Amino acid sequence: MIEIFLAGGFLMWPILLCSLVVIGVSLERYWTLNPAKIAPKTLLAQVWSWIKNNQVDASKLRELKQSSPLGQILAAGLSNSKHGREVMKDSIQEAANQVIHDLERYINILGTIANVVPLMGLLGTVFGMIEVFNAIMLQGSGNTGVLAGGISVALYTTAFGLLVAIPAMIAHRFFQRRIDSIVVTMEEEAIKLVDALHSDRRVDVKLV
Repeated sequence: MIEIFLAGGFLMWPILLCSLVVIGVSLERYWTLNPAKIAPKTLLAQVWSWIKNNQVDASKLRELKQSSPLGQILAAGLSNSKHGREVMKDSIQEAANQVIHDLERYINILGTIANVVPLMGLLGTVFGMIEVFNAIMLQGSGNTGVLAGGISVALYTTAFGLLVAIPAMIAHRFFQRRIDSIVVTMEEEAIKLVDALHSDRRVDVKLV
């Protein structure tokens, strides 16, 4: 494997670096994008219990904000709940934008690598083919074995590029879908809180 890697030329090194970045980002995002930590299922019920018992104060809001990304959104809404429904929704939206930005951190790196690495592999193959044709000009085309070996070496970078790009694309799609799912959950919880405080209709907030 080491011989194949070295035979691929200098572009194998940036492809290797990209593969390490994909592994690192994927592990970090998998650990960070944990739905149970980002949007705890019992958090809204806990907040509703504080509201019913008139326990919402500055310390509770600070505790809520620091507990999780969903807590950060709910705390922003509670801080402005006395100013009306629209103001509360606007403050929740602003907090949600910041949370979503944090959730999407490094995700675009995976997409960029998935698009760029195949081109790097193709460029390495082009350089390899140029060397093969230079050898043909100098030595002729009589030795087909040497030519076939040279062409196979030239294709190594394309193969390695695809081996990195495919997992990067899968990881990018996977984490993007997970983020979308988490955002929908947080949006539902925030809407429940707004409706519970600024609506006459009954809102189902389960206490657990």
